[in-house]
Amino acid sequence: MEGKVLVAYASKYGATEEIAEKIGVRLGEAGFDVDVIPAEQVAGLESYEAVIIGSGVYIFRWRKEAARFLKSNEQILSGKKVWLFSSGPTGEGDPEKLLEGWTFPEGLKPVAERIKPAGSAIFSGALFKEKLKGMEKWMLKKVDAGIGDFRDWEAIIKWADSIAAELKR
Repeated sequence: MEGKVLVAYASKYGATEEIAEKIGVRLGEAGFDVDVIPAEQVAGLESYEAVIIGSGVYIFRWRKEAARFLKSNEQILSGKKVWLFSSGPTGEGDPEKLLEGWTFPEGLKPVAERIKPAGSAIFSGALFKEKLKGMEKWMLKKVDAGIGDFRDWEAIIKWADSIAAELKR
């Protein structure tokens, strides 16, 4: 058994949560002791060798729970192996192109630069009309967002496996 790993996430409708769970499963299969926990429920980071933080992206921003987690734990995270992922663009194609070159929330870049993550990724997300509420349904009519599940599980697995390989070095 390798070191303990935390996958902390913030998800509004569950798509990012499922990505976090898949990453946790892959790391577990690689021999790591993994906890997959919503960012706002993480009690402490002392027992973790590595931390993976992910958030759904809405209007080029991370969910407040993930942003708060990153900011409030900056000092301890800067002494750990950290990876970051964003989930959110919907539609066919490369997620970075769908986000027009966006890679990370501007307001969080200084914090991330101080933490010095070992890596980061952007994954396409999922958007299901039936899960949306009043104002969100109205906004959906105003933007060109793809409806459906656009997550690339192969890319997610490959990224998780690369983290496992890095942690074993």
